[in-house]
Amino acid sequence: MKILITGGHATPALAVIEELQKRKDVQIIFVGRQYTVDNELTLSYEYTQVEKLKIPFIHLTTGKFSRSISLKSILNIGKIFIGILQSRKIIHEHKPDAILTFGGYIGFPIALAAHDRKIPVYIHEQTINPGLTNRLLARIATKIFIAFPQAQRVFPSKKTILTGNPIRTSILKNVEKPFIKIGNNPILFIMGGTLGSHSLNVHIENILEELTKDFIVIHQTGNIQEYNDFERLSSLRIKNYFPAPHMYQNEIGWVYKHASIVVSRAGANTVFELMHFNIPSVLVPLPWSAGKEQDKHAYFMHEAGVSEVFDQSKDSEELLLLIKKVFFNNKYYQEHFPQLKKYIQDDVAAKIVHEILQ
Repeated sequence: MKILITGGHATPALAVIEELQKRKDVQIIFVGRQYTVDNELTLSYEYTQVEKLKIPFIHLTTGKFSRSISLKSILNIGKIFIGILQSRKIIHEHKPDAILTFGGYIGFPIALAAHDRKIPVYIHEQTINPGLTNRLLARIATKIFIAFPQAQRVFPSKKTILTGNPIRTSILKNVEKPFIKIGNNPILFIMGGTLGSHSLNVHIENILEELTKDFIVIHQTGNIQEYNDFERLSSLRIKNYFPAPHMYQNEIGWVYKHASIVVSRAGANTVFELMHFNIPSVLVPLPWSAGKEQDKHAYFMHEAGVSEVFDQSKDSEELLLLIKKVFFNNKYYQEHFPQLKKYIQDDVAAKIVHEILQ
């Protein structure tokens, strides 16, 4: 059986790929973007990860949907038609038996082309507030997997299955040996998403000397060439500060296991990882995330009593105060995690694979 995987959320896609690779009778191909959206000098996270897994990667050029009319939105319409033509060619040449898309504009033309060939289309929706692409594709989907029960309201109930978000096994594995030398201070883990966050990096740089007085600071900076944040931050050579452009999944798993607090963007996958490991956090929503989904995730965690929310337009000192608030009231935040256990399911990737292959 040949499965084509696509979509804009690479982390859950990779978790399902890990599960599919256990099946000797399954072939996998991945359709996505080779470079980051705004920077054609930086390889995309999905491209680098899929290449490591030795899975065929097919680059697709397509456009985003826009709810407003502008020159950019008109150009995007043209790109969407290019994407549909490319997708028809991909489907014709590779003849997949099923499509699994993880949201985002990249999956739309592939799903349409597959549906035209009567190939089953499966959708996984990671967020509380489903994106436009998955809402549109719901009509043609065979089954829809959702992470949050709140997403059920916008999809047909008969073909919607609550699975949760799959977490990569490489993160969940117990890694006992530390990959850095640490002292007795508590660990503060900072990450700005798969590519890093320049805005968050600047805030951390502004308060770094204060942070390193109390914490071992492990900082996944990303390495977007436009900003060179990693080079700048690593040149500071501050005691108790460990910047890294990227981290392996098992390293992230180790940090999660030992961190006292996390400062991060509020993507759906990060939120599920924080719930799994019971780590209090300060969440910094991406202001321009689709449908304000990161704001919704951040305030979902805040209302559950396990996180504080920082608006990146505010002063860095406010972020410092929130970090200290969460750390010094750690017990309060920890006490609220049990109510979130209902969102964490076992073997999510295996359940999704079972539904597709049965």
